Amino acid sequence: MNIIDNDLLSIQEARILAENANRAQQRLALYPQEKLDTFVEAMADAIQPHIEELAVLSADETDFGNWKDKYAKNHFVCTYLREQLRGKRCVGVIDDDPQRGIVDIGVPMGVIAALCPATSPVSTTIYKTLIAVKSGNSIVFSPHPRAKETIGKALDIMIEAGEAAGLPEGAVCYMQTVTASGTIELMNHEKTDMILNTGVPGMLKASLDSNKPLIYGGAGNGPVFIERTADIRQAVSDIIASKTFDNGLLPAAEQTIVVDAPVADAVKEEFRRNHAWFLSSEESRKLAAIIFEPDGTANEALIGIPAEKLAQKAGFRVPEGTVLLISEEKYASIRNPYTKVKLGPVVAYFVEEDWMHACEKCIELLLTLKQGHTLVIHSRSENVIREFALKKPVGRVLVNTPATFGSMGATTNLTPAMTLGSGTAGYGITSDNVSPENLTYVRKVGFGIRDMQTVDAQMFGRTGLTDCPSKSAEDLQHQADVQSVQQVLRDIINKIDGLNDK
Repeated sequence: MNIIDNDLLSIQEARILAENANRAQQRLALYPQEKLDTFVEAMADAIQPHIEELAVLSADETDFGNWKDKYAKNHFVCTYLREQLRGKRCVGVIDDDPQRGIVDIGVPMGVIAALCPATSPVSTTIYKTLIAVKSGNSIVFSPHPRAKETIGKALDIMIEAGEAAGLPEGAVCYMQTVTASGTIELMNHEKTDMILNTGVPGMLKASLDSNKPLIYGGAGNGPVFIERTADIRQAVSDIIASKTFDNGLLPAAEQTIVVDAPVADAVKEEFRRNHAWFLSSEESRKLAAIIFEPDGTANEALIGIPAEKLAQKAGFRVPEGTVLLISEEKYASIRNPYTKVKLGPVVAYFVEEDWMHACEKCIELLLTLKQGHTLVIHSRSENVIREFALKKPVGRVLVNTPATFGSMGATTNLTPAMTLGSGTAGYGITSDNVSPENLTYVRKVGFGIRDMQTVDAQMFGRTGLTDCPSKSAEDLQHQADVQSVQQVLRDIINKIDGLNDK
């Protein structure tokens, strides 16, 4: 009987792919930006007609979210992201300042090991492929086991189109036998230069242990503060649109609502008017018991499902058309399940007496799990907005906009991205919305513009110095003592010589 060891097969495949990607990247490194751009356009053109069927396939395969919102994400990266990439210079000469004698040269990192989430498998895969090739890197995917078919199909389409346009074979590739051992081998391989882990926390420790530059885009327990001067109707509308998009799967989506006490009643009424349901204490207890496992991790079977279905699973009913479940809380604690990340249309709700207490509450929420990702504030007060922006341990602060859409660069001018770093309070080397620039480094070229005489005079201060450097008072005293001793010795020698002469 033939027995196939999938772990060994996956490890061997990872090695082959990494080595092939390295050889391909050596060719990519020789291409000008314009050539790389033709590959990007060819792959985006090829995948565009398939984004709807891929959205349906991803929803069916993963059972996360809904396909229409996944289609929206796919469309976003194929259109708006692509438009933003056009004309951007990432490799070769990216800046030339003749007056200063400085030239900046963009250099690809090399081979990137890419991990994609099951929650947004298509959009993240397309996005990573485009920004990697745009910046002259090879990229090797380890597909999420729960979205393996979807990610593989998306990559097959782009690989075929890219290679038809001249993309070196192996520059974009993926593991077909996916195991944890194989993925770890890929990350640790000597030819792998960087790891781009988006939404795969189970591989975070292994990513860190690889000692490779790591960009990590994970989820965060991001709060949103509704301050007393806010446009309440708009704030509530933004929160609901954001937290219900793809059934609450996006990592930047609001997790906790903090409300300024003077407007708490008005905010609560506006949420109810927009089909949000405030849970009773018993309903909160029942819901928390099913959406988290006993060890505190999320129950994958209940990730990204609608509010009504969640309530039904928990054993209670909510009015038809309910889109958001809200649990009123008093204390932020690691033992409070509603303080955690809730990958679904569920939020915690706190009321604080003023913006200063709300500020402290937001910091407490962020530090409880140390997942500083995104914070939102709805306010018309410039002072309050500035205070929040200055003090929060997060990667990004959004103002008067939905967290999901603002963070990804749809309703803001932040860089359009499907990987959002949280380096200020999380993991990885950057808190940026990850772009092609994050996958390169800048080689500095400096031309000589000053001669050594000028440097000596203006910078080193060596002009006019004697051969003997100045001495301290102690040095001078020591020198004087030595000279005195020497003089005494000379006098003695002279006397001895005089006696000898007689």
